[in-house]
Amino acid sequence: MKHSTTQPTRRGRGPARRIGRTLALVLPVVLVLSGTLAVTRVNWSGNPSNSVLTASDASAADVAGHARAPQDVLRDQLLTELQEKNPGVALTHLQEAVNGRPSLARHCASIARTLGRAAVRIYGPSRAQSYSRPVCDTSFASGVLAAHS
Repeated sequence: MKHSTTQPTRRGRGPARRIGRTLALVLPVVLVLSGTLAVTRVNWSGNPSNSVLTASDASAADVAGHARAPQDVLRDQLLTELQEKNPGVALTHLQEAVNGRPSLARHCASIARTLGRAAVRIYGPSRAQSYSRPVCDTSFASGVLAAHS
């Protein structure tokens, strides 16, 4: 029996291996960058008219320069709408914000109660109660009641 004196060729040293190594190094960087860019394009403000919230958005930072929580930004926007328009518009936008961003649902009741108390200060108890609707388990109505009592 005769043994071969030629050694088997080594596989994987050609262009395919170089391409594989390049992809292994470049692909994670591309994925991280694309994920970061996607996160910056998400509407975190809860305001449907402003589809992009940039890092330098002044409405999302307080005077000291600290980032504000999304529920605080939303609450302030809704309080402004309540004063400029009416509680019905603010409640509609609260429901839309919670539907669009479910993570705000746990703050919905406290925001609705705050809106109810503000509505009593601006419109009086009976007119404020007329705007009541079942947003966030009738928390608006409980805010009206708490402010009236």
